[in-house]
Amino acid sequence: MTTRAYVLMTTEVGKAIEVTEQLRHLPGVRAADVVTGTYDVVLVLEAGTTSDIGRLVLTQIHGTPGLKGTLTLIAVS
Repeated sequence: MTTRAYVLMTTEVGKAIEVTEQLRHLPGVRAADVVTGTYDVVLVLEAGTTSDIGRLVLTQIHGTPGLKGTLTLIAVS
């Protein structure tokens, strides 16, 4: 079974498109969209387990230039 997660992201001013383009091609990223509102970017991730999602967020997404913060939501149904 595949685990899905949504990552809500805030970026530095003017960096949302750049951050989205950097992350869109990572393995496990199924969608990456610039959005309006409280958050700047929303990612949809899919991986084998919640641990795999955590590793993807911690090792490949965090540290992206222009990224300020993330909120990861694991789908439960």
